[in-house]
Amino acid sequence: MAPLQLPTVVDVNLVKNLSSLTDYDALVVVTTCLDETTEFLDNSVAKGLESFRQLHTDFNNDVTFFLNDNAPGKRIIYSPTGAVDRDHDDVRRFSDAALAGVKKALGVGSRSPVLACFGSKTYRQANLVTLLAALEATYVPLQIREDVPERRTKADKLGFFIGQKPADDGCGQKLIDYARAVELGRAVGRDIGGADPERMAPPRVAEYVQELFGKSSGIKVDIIKDKKEFEKDFPLFAAVNRASTCVDRHHGRLIFLEYKGEGEINTTALLVGKGITFDTGGLDIKAGGIMAGMSYDKCGAANVTGFFKVLSELKPKQFKAIGVLAVARNNCGEEGYTADEIITSRGGVRVRVGNTDAEGRMVMADPLCYIKELALKEVNPHLFTMATLTGHVIRAYGTNYTAALDNGPARDNETAHKLQAAGDEVGDPFEISTVRREDFAFIADQGEVADVLQCNNQGSSATARGHQFPAAFLARVSGLDKHGRNSEKPLRYTHLDIAGSGGELPHSPTGRPIPALCQMFIADRVF
Repeated sequence: MAPLQLPTVVDVNLVKNLSSLTDYDALVVVTTCLDETTEFLDNSVAKGLESFRQLHTDFNNDVTFFLNDNAPGKRIIYSPTGAVDRDHDDVRRFSDAALAGVKKALGVGSRSPVLACFGSKTYRQANLVTLLAALEATYVPLQIREDVPERRTKADKLGFFIGQKPADDGCGQKLIDYARAVELGRAVGRDIGGADPERMAPPRVAEYVQELFGKSSGIKVDIIKDKKEFEKDFPLFAAVNRASTCVDRHHGRLIFLEYKGEGEINTTALLVGKGITFDTGGLDIKAGGIMAGMSYDKCGAANVTGFFKVLSELKPKQFKAIGVLAVARNNCGEEGYTADEIITSRGGVRVRVGNTDAEGRMVMADPLCYIKELALKEVNPHLFTMATLTGHVIRAYGTNYTAALDNGPARDNETAHKLQAAGDEVGDPFEISTVRREDFAFIADQGEVADVLQCNNQGSSATARGHQFPAAFLARVSGLDKHGRNSEKPLRYTHLDIAGSGGELPHSPTGRPIPALCQMFIADRVF
């Protein structure tokens, strides 16, 4: 077994001018318009770009690579954003350009590129978004770092130039430090979410998390692995885990994380992440070739872990976070839970299993009940579940968007709208969905024995409101329905379905919505 290689982020140096870049071997220019760059570029480089613009009819839309003797390493990559002011444009024009430009630089042999960006009057976080995309281009997957040492890194360093006047070096360095911390969190999310189902089987997820959050990290880690404790305190999780208990390397884990910043706490975030390391569908097995890619069903737990890694790096004051990673494998076997079983949840709700492939809501419901109990004692609590939960959310919104669904108190607080606004700033977009009365009616069991029906027997993408009713299930089974806007102790709860935004094989996971959560809860405290 190869030794664990925890992620690192390439060193980023703030470059004050573009006239002397002897320590670098490529220049990547990301801009909306060549004209805004000329006063900052070496005169020969600026003339070379202008000459190329005259020859290239699609210069303002294509990534262009050409040689220039006065450029670092003689390499120039011009990566334009294209138009940014149409109704349908957003700040991702900058991330798309930066990602393409830096990938091109690495592809032509650069190990130490300089990224030059020039901000935007429309998008105030354009420089941050540009740098985050550049850092994403340098990520190396965990199993490559561990198994192929000669490919452990893609870059040695990155220069970062901000074309603005007057220059603010202090602000630039703070931006770099913040971006590197967010990228480290995303790298953790990609490591756990993207590693194969054996490399990140539940016990090995626990090992990774323990190694990640050492004694000086500021993150407290507790782990439950005892089958009897699952059955006693987290019975729905225990049901999904049951088929894996006879295979030690697949046996589930509940991993508890806690961060508490300095000073008097004024905000608490409590998050549950779905961590299904592989989803066979259980006894309702995924047939017809749709099982491939199910190792990414752990991206919710992976990204909760990544969020805590950002906390450990930036250590925001007066902020507290509690996380639960529900890490299990939905195996198919003789010990597997079955449709028609009736299981009483931690919250005392009797659940009739409708389909074993709806395991995500099962593993999260009891941990959500647990953090609900904690939230009643916390300051200004915000509860979240994060999961690659439904195919329906992809049918509804496509592959790039996280769906945010508020309960009543969260809706009154406009939590989903605030997340959407934060995500729009940093290129991590959300769509807002709503849990309705029909969703609670859908999960009400029609018999006398159970309170709630876990799922129907159609795929979510073929079911009306297929990503909304699972949020109703989570609220009802955890007991959060008793803490709505009309209760004495209302609790804000937002469900995040990242099935579309989390990423898919063969590409690395995205690490989203870590940037939006950081923008909402951390940025103003540290940057």
